Amino acid sequence: MYCNQCSQTVGGIACTKVGVCGKDANVQGLQENLIYALKGISAYAYNARELGYSDTEIDAFLAEGLYSTLTNVDFSLESLFELNLKAGFINLKAMELLKKAHVETFGLNEPQKVFTGTVKGPGILVTGHDFKALYELLEQIKGTNIKVYTHSEMLPAHGYPVLKSYENLVGNLGKAWWDQKQLFEEFPGVILGTSNCVLLPKDSYKDRFYTVGIPGLPGVKKVEGYNFKPLIEHALKLPELEDTEGSYLTTGFSDSNVLPLADKILSLVKEGKIGHFLLVGGCDAPGKSRNFYRDLVEKAPENTLILTLACGKFRFNDLELGEIDGIPRMLDLGQCNDAISAINIAVALAEALNVTVNDLPLTIALSWMEQKAVSILMTLLALDIKNIRLGPVLPAWLTPDLFNILSERYGLRALSLDADKEWADILGQSK
Repeated sequence: MYCNQCSQTVGGIACTKVGVCGKDANVQGLQENLIYALKGISAYAYNARELGYSDTEIDAFLAEGLYSTLTNVDFSLESLFELNLKAGFINLKAMELLKKAHVETFGLNEPQKVFTGTVKGPGILVTGHDFKALYELLEQIKGTNIKVYTHSEMLPAHGYPVLKSYENLVGNLGKAWWDQKQLFEEFPGVILGTSNCVLLPKDSYKDRFYTVGIPGLPGVKKVEGYNFKPLIEHALKLPELEDTEGSYLTTGFSDSNVLPLADKILSLVKEGKIGHFLLVGGCDAPGKSRNFYRDLVEKAPENTLILTLACGKFRFNDLELGEIDGIPRMLDLGQCNDAISAINIAVALAEALNVTVNDLPLTIALSWMEQKAVSILMTLLALDIKNIRLGPVLPAWLTPDLFNILSERYGLRALSLDADKEWADILGQSK
């Protein structure tokens, strides 16, 4: 443990074995986990509020949860465990709220093939998660020849009818957030950061970088009140991009367009044409270990239907996996908050088969990097979804005792990072 939140810390630095207050590493770990889950909830609640949607229960829990982590408030392991599960339920509400905000503002998701090359003309590259910012930008550049490209978690914007209706929105460049220092340096136009997942910029493109909303970077100009006029004028002065070749990525799937296929999916399950469902979701980050997720997808049996979401999909969403009787084998459900669609699909299929979600031939392999992934994991556990596989590393704040509790209660396990070993285990369980 490492706790420095009060004046009684050992040596005036930190308590590292047991707190002067009496709390141990397990209590500290659950407090940290709760704080990280609250941060994830806050991100979804903020983006929903920017679109005019809010929820008093979500707002109240943010205060309750934070208060519980103050010094000398809660030393009970079970009480804190229950608060973490409550955070999972509140995050479920936050994801539902944000999905409602996106759908009612930008329309029901539609599958869309997205170009990954460039089109001749001035360019603006938009990264982050904030569709509101993208919408305001597209409104303000109508009538110009500026081409707008999405990056990373903004890719799913192309699946919303209102956003994809803008002719200026032409494609997606790059992969997950961490490629930005190379991508942004190579991109000759203006760059807009709209949420978390921005990195300290290189000097080579700092003067072309703008932020809007929550993010702030030293030496980078910030757009106020969604007034993109300075950014637009800047883009028109920069060198134009040329036409370049590119491939296509497909996005835009959701419970709203997958569940109408439920009868067909159920028939394919009964016929054995769909033998397994694999959900690979979560964050990407630098490191070769995350290539495991590509191996896991590539080595999936041909009768496996793969659901994916968040930026972890960029490890494998370029794969051509074909179809199962007209249904694409890989369904990109969108951003991390679109885990709500995956949950809705799983619950609907379980109900149709008159089983629980845990009885479905479903494997969940999570790739985590930061706090929003924590809030989603708490949601899955709160819904009593078991046997989740987590990687590529375990959260550092979860003590061995805490992880053992989660393993005993929910079957949570660490991924081996060996795709052959994982599939042998998965298929052995499915028999």
